[in-house]
Parts: sequence; C-alpha cells; structure tokens
Amino acid sequence: MERVNCECGHVNPHGTHLCESCGKQVGEDLSEKSVDMRYEGSARRSQTYNKTPLDKVWNFFSSVKVGIWIIVLLLIASAIGTIFPQQMYIPPNEVPEQFYREKYGFFGQIYYQLGFNRLYESWWYFLLLAALGISLVIASLDRVIPLYFALKNQGVTRHESFIRRQRLFSETRVKENSDEQLDLVITKLKNKRYRIREENGDFLAEKNRFSRWGPYVNHAGLIIFLIGGMLRFVPGMYVDEMLWIRDGETSVIPGTNGKYYLNSDKFILETYQKDQEDEVFANALSRVGDGNVIKNYQTNVTLYERKGEILYGDTPELVKVKDEQIKVNHPLKHDSLALYQVSYKLNELNKMTFRLVDKKTEKSFGQIKIDLLNPQKEYDLGNEYIVKILEYFPNFYFDSESRPATRSQVPNNPAFYFNMISPGNLNGEKSFVAIRNTMEPSGDNQLQMKFESVEMKNLSALTVRKDHTLWFLGLGGAIFMIGVIQGLYWNHRRIWIRRSSDAILIAGHTNKNWYGIQTEINHILKETGLQELTDQTNRKSETS
Repeated sequence: MERVNCECGHVNPHGTHLCESCGKQVGEDLSEKSVDMRYEGSARRSQTYNKTPLDKVWNFFSSVKVGIWIIVLLLIASAIGTIFPQQMYIPPNEVPEQFYREKYGFFGQIYYQLGFNRLYESWWYFLLLAALGISLVIASLDRVIPLYFALKNQGVTRHESFIRRQRLFSETRVKENSDEQLDLVITKLKNKRYRIREENGDFLAEKNRFSRWGPYVNHAGLIIFLIGGMLRFVPGMYVDEMLWIRDGETSVIPGTNGKYYLNSDKFILETYQKDQEDEVFANALSRVGDGNVIKNYQTNVTLYERKGEILYGDTPELVKVKDEQIKVNHPLKHDSLALYQVSYKLNELNKMTFRLVDKKTEKSFGQIKIDLLNPQKEYDLGNEYIVKILEYFPNFYFDSESRPATRSQVPNNPAFYFNMISPGNLNGEKSFVAIRNTMEPSGDNQLQMKFESVEMKNLSALTVRKDHTLWFLGLGGAIFMIGVIQGLYWNHRRIWIRRSSDAILIAGHTNKNWYGIQTEINHILKETGLQELTDQTNRKSETS
C-alpha cells in the first residue's frame, strides 16, 4: 500500500493518522477533536491490512479481547483441574478408573472419562498455552513496532494544530523579553531532568520514555514464562513422579530413560521412646498418649548408572555411583535429579507360602512360595502334582455383580483361583483361596492349598524431581516484574514549546498521571510569567 506524504516532507506508513514528524493530521479533518495520541497516531498492521489469510490470523490474535478470552479459558480449565487430584498424585498402584469412581462417585467417573485426570498434560491445554503465547507475541509486535518508529521519528517542531489539540495546553501573548522567559523555562525543565531538543526556535522537553516499554517488557516476561511452562511437555525437561521401592528391590528411576537405577538397601523408621528421652521430651511424649511419635524415617539406597544399551532380554550392566541416606528434607541429588523421601508403608505382603495337602490325612505333596508381585502361572511339585494359578486378585473384593475383582495391583488382600492337579485327577480340582476364606466351586475337594507363612517388606515412597525449566520460569518472572516496576513508577512526559508570531504555545502530554505533569509544569510556568497549562478535557466538559 502507498505511503502517506506530509507537507513537512516526512513519509509516513499507510494508515498513519498523525504525521510521525510534525504531528499534523493525515487524512480526514478532525481539527475540532482532541488529537488521538494512542500509539502516537501511527499505523498498526491489524488496522491497516485485512486481505490475505495471514492478515486475518494476525488481526485475530492481535485483539486484546481475544487475549482476554484465552486467559479466561485457561483459568477455567486450570480450575477444573483442581476439583479432583490429578492422576500423578493418586497412589501409583491404583487403577485410575476405579480410583476416581470409588473415591469420588459419579462425578469422579465423569471426571476420568472426560480426561480431566490428566488435564495439564492434554493436547488442548497445551494449545491454549500456545494460543496465549501467540496472542502475546502478535499483540506486542502489532503495537510496539509502530510506537517505536513514531517515537524515534518525532520532530521537535510540531504543527500548530497538533499543539492546540493536546489535552494540556496554554497560549501566552508576548511582545518582548520572550527569550528570557523561554530560557528560564528550559533551565528549570533541565533541572527536572528533562531531555531538551531545539529546532527552529521550538523546543521538545522529554523524560522517562523508557516507561512506555513497560507493558511490552511484561509481555516478554510472560512469553518466556509460557515457554518454560510448555517445555515441561518436552521429555527430559521436567520430571515429577513417585517411585515406590521395596527393601532389596532395584528399580529404574522414572524420567531418566533407563539411565539410572536405584536399589533400596533398607528402610529405617525411628520413634521417640519415653524412657530414653530427656525430661522435656518425656513430658511432651506423655501428653501424646500411647501412640508412637515418629522421630525419623529414611531409606538407605544405592544409586547405579547403566552402561551401554540394553538389548532385548538382556540384563542391564549397572555401575555403582554412590550410597546415600534419603531423609525428609535431605534428598539424594545427582545429575539434575533429586529424590525426596515423602512417605512409606510398613509390612506389605510380599510372598505367601502354601502347602498342597490331603484334606483327610494331612499328607503333604509339596510346598510353593508365591511372589505376590510377580506370581508364576504354574508350580510343579514333582510326582505329577502340579498347582496352577488360573486367576490372581492382588486386592480382592466382590464387585456389584458379586464377581471377584481387584481394586489395584497392590497385594493388600490377595486371593487365588487354584487348579490342583494330581496323578488321580489330571483335570484337577478348583479352589478359590483368599485370606480367611476358601471356596470349592466344583464340590468337596480331596486336595487343599493350606496356608503356611507370609513374608513382608517395607515400602518407601520417593518423589523423583528434575526441572530444567526453572531458569525460564525465573527469568520470565524477573523480566515481568521489571516491566511492572518500569510502567508503574515512571511515566513518559513531554512538553512542546512553539513560537508563533506574537504568542508562545505550550502543550503537555503523558501516558498517565495527568495531574502530576500539570502540577509540575505549572509550578515552572508560574515563576516565568507564562500562561499555565489548562486541561482542555475538563474545560470542554464544563462548556458542554
């Protein structure tokens, strides 16, 4: 599109309302209206171009209303995500669908089915964040670029119509000694730390222009902050997961792509003992009652690093890195990883031992030990005696249709459906065995799985955290606060002084705090004998 030539000789971009240099109205005559100083009257792309698909996308995202609606949608979505716990915060061995349905009822089930249990990891929440970032970038560029060039190109000598249509204006008729009055005004403005420019006997006094960039510094900080938030979706950039590990167990650390492994040597729980503490502690413990007061709990671990790649079916080669005692507020830290002690579980069922016996004679045909975390399907006792596990329910209960089911994969209440095969009965005898409950669906059996013993282990709950996005979040937050301070505590002030044949025209403008600039300048003008600035907005409203 064609550029607009002003009579002062300056060439303005298409769509400009006020000449960037002299301030004269470009286009239709609005001489009776107050001058529009928003973005210095310069052309914004969103208000100038609207033909191509790129223009329409640009104009859509440059709208402040669109940005506000995106923020509202983000706030609503974020609030929905806090109604029930996100899936990352439920017990790791719980089945999510069952957990939300049983703990929160119908609404919990709907919450799960709609995918709100992983709301902050969903693609549409990510798109909302991206849309907000795009809106901030486009809205900022649409305004800051024309504002920058308008302020950069502003001339000292302004058109008389520009001066007269400013909100703060004064006109003083003078005959002689005007130079002395102007010199005194300029001196006092310099004392107020105004930057003075002179051209053709006219003056422009300006200070605190940097404050105009405060909102855009805010936007830059928010954009960096959003980038940090979106980087949490990138694998390896952010990890916040729970690791449940049993005594003697070696597990891969979540979020490390199998690079690091952790072995729990032992979980230790210490409690205060009344007879072993000093008098002050003993008195305090006596008020607690008979309950044990926890003094310390920790997990003694060994950290391993994997060497090389793992081929299918191979055992990883692990190299010891270090031993560590993980306590509350004393995490294990290594290679940007941090493992925190957060919880524990004592005496979880680990292995159960059964003996196959004849119900009448109590004759034993062998013994099996079932690993409740990884049970075998079949146990051969020799002499053609075989025990098969047809079904296993780690946390057994009867569902609404009176059928056996499991609440989770944690062996809190294990139950088995056995098939006991013997030389005299190759088809086997079926038996459902749970704690304190044995059922024989095929009738009275000859054989029985008799409970012998149980092994228990302690579990330790560790939170695994890694966050490479903190630098982005911290930097974005710091830049945002700089922008807030920059735009909050300073304001851009400008004073134009123009000589005419028999008068001195003075106009003032600021982006905020009109009372402050009017008081400051009038205090100077009062000492020089020049007419004080008046607020033409108030005068027009009084006249009307």
